[in-house]
Amino acid sequence: MTTEDREFLNEIYKYINENLKDMESDPQKNPISEQIKALRPILQELAMKYQMPVEDAFIKYMDLASEAAVERDREYKAQFEEI
Repeated sequence: MTTEDREFLNEIYKYINENLKDMESDPQKNPISEQIKALRPILQELAMKYQMPVEDAFIKYMDLASEAAVERDREYKAQFEEI
């Protein structure tokens, strides 16, 4: 993940932590469509900043979030291999 990608993802995480604390991440409690609607302001801001369509900003967010999850999983497994 590049530094620019990490900054992109961190801006979204910061927005989520500041503005969406009460939103459930469980799709059964909050449908994905509602989660996307809640993220739209930050996605629009990032789309303008990086000169891309909002849809592409969302896709980039999903890709980077998946990549970050894989990185965390690797780190977690590496910690337990040492034990």
